Amino acid sequence: MSPPVVAATDLVPLATAFAPLLLAGLLGPAGAAKLFGRGTARQAAGTALARLLRGGGRAAAALRVLGAVELLLAAALMALPATWGPGAAAAVLGAGFLGYLGYARAAAPGSSCGCTAHDAAPVAWGAFVRAGAVLTGGLAAALAQQPWWSVATRRPGAALCCILVTAAALAALSAGSGRRWLVPLRRLRLRLAGHPLAGTRAPAAVPVAATVELLENSRAWRHASPVVRSGLLDHWDDGGWRILQFAGVHGGGEAARPVLVLFAVDAAASLEAVREPAVRVSVIDAESGAAV
Repeated sequence: MSPPVVAATDLVPLATAFAPLLLAGLLGPAGAAKLFGRGTARQAAGTALARLLRGGGRAAAALRVLGAVELLLAAALMALPATWGPGAAAAVLGAGFLGYLGYARAAAPGSSCGCTAHDAAPVAWGAFVRAGAVLTGGLAAALAQQPWWSVATRRPGAALCCILVTAAALAALSAGSGRRWLVPLRRLRLRLAGHPLAGTRAPAAVPVAATVELLENSRAWRHASPVVRSGLLDHWDDGGWRILQFAGVHGGGEAARPVLVLFAVDAAASLEAVREPAVRVSVIDAESGAAV
């Protein structure tokens, strides 16, 4: 018995049929993280949405409402036989995401997008690709002619192949996925092939981007990040330490004041070499320079 073969002419109908299921897999986890995540309120203050709505509290409420909408759309896409309505709504949502991300890059380049309750990184190309996937997936779901479970019953092998390939692509685009699978791959490559600069006279200085990535995976960053309100503003090396400067806000309400958050990280450490780096944190008043 020969294995199932997916003809090129079958790819588009299969992708359209399974678009609702795969789109639900993209919207569902993101919506759950916004609606039920403990970090939603904390992360909302660092998003461009806080500037757009003029307040971190309003931004957090908007993110939770958006999470509820995403969860409802995910449930409808998975369960309804006709998905043209939820598909069209998802397409509109994806178009809105693209517009919001464009605003975020223009108005607040150092802010995060708020795609999940766990990602505080500034808006990057991956966020635009995810929003484009929601838009495209919504259009495909709206065009689906029959329920995904009906197609899966008739062609289980082809359906499985289609789902695995598309799910892998969506997982690669999920917010924060790089930390889950890129870092282990980098470590494995270094163990197998060795350091690319080993045995050469090339400088072995750790790139600043690698130090920032190492910092954002540390306990010190998780404890101090509620104060941080910007991306990296400045950096310099001093006595074996790499100093990373961020802008932030300390306190709330009328007592809130602008501060500078300084992280001192071992300049020779990298994510491939250590799991938990030595980090020193200082918070100083942005106007007076006094320690907070």
